[in-house]
Amino acid sequence: MRALILEKLYEWSKIPYQKFLKKNDAWNIEISELFSYPKDSLGQGLGLFITKHNFELQEKLESHDVYHVLTNTGITVPEEISMQFYLLGNGKRSLYLLSVVSLGLLLYPDYFKTFKNTYKRGKKALQFYHLDFLKMLHLPTQKIKTTFLIS
Repeated sequence: MRALILEKLYEWSKIPYQKFLKKNDAWNIEISELFSYPKDSLGQGLGLFITKHNFELQEKLESHDVYHVLTNTGITVPEEISMQFYLLGNGKRSLYLLSVVSLGLLLYPDYFKTFKNTYKRGKKALQFYHLDFLKMLHLPTQKIKTTFLIS
């Protein structure tokens, strides 16, 4: 039930968030193009992640899936919340992120230890949440992770 609540809130808030709060430009890239990037690159990893989960690139929200690739985070609701805790630890601040972590703590108190540990991992990493990932799609994923201490 708690996962359903958060999924409905996400669906309800996604379009206004994309339209009014996200100031970045959409990448205007097709999933098929991601597979033209070198083996083990961020672009190819993003393409694999998206196709594995039957997702589509969401306009202006492309970085969200990159965070999944870089942090090796799954797509269950607790994992999504956990990834937001990682980004919070990494220094990212937004109304959306703060809403997710607040609701996550409220609805998933049994995951507090997991969220706390993930937050700590994000704090240990060098800040990467603000990078222009579109320009980094050709780079090896592991090199990015190593450079920014992403665990």
